[in-house]
Amino acid sequence: MANVFVEARPKGRPEGSAIEGYVVEDHIDNVLGSFNTQEESITWAKGHNHSPVVARVRHLNEKKEAGSVAIRLRRRLRSDSSSPDITKE
Repeated sequence: MANVFVEARPKGRPEGSAIEGYVVEDHIDNVLGSFNTQEESITWAKGHNHSPVVARVRHLNEKKEAGSVAIRLRRRLRSDSSSPDITKE
């Protein structure tokens, strides 16, 4: 089973704007089918022996938190690497 990707259209739509439809794409962005609903897209993909991958919506707040955690972790690793004591806080 090849992975295919179910994506909302239009691509790059502004936050909060309506989704017009869904497409099923392969790994090189070839559109294999267009559908009105995400469910239709998934059903079609499974019916054609594909494994559908559906993107989850990421909220801006979560991305900011994850980024700030990553930044703190990088800073900590840098400071720890310069110190011989690994248990240093």
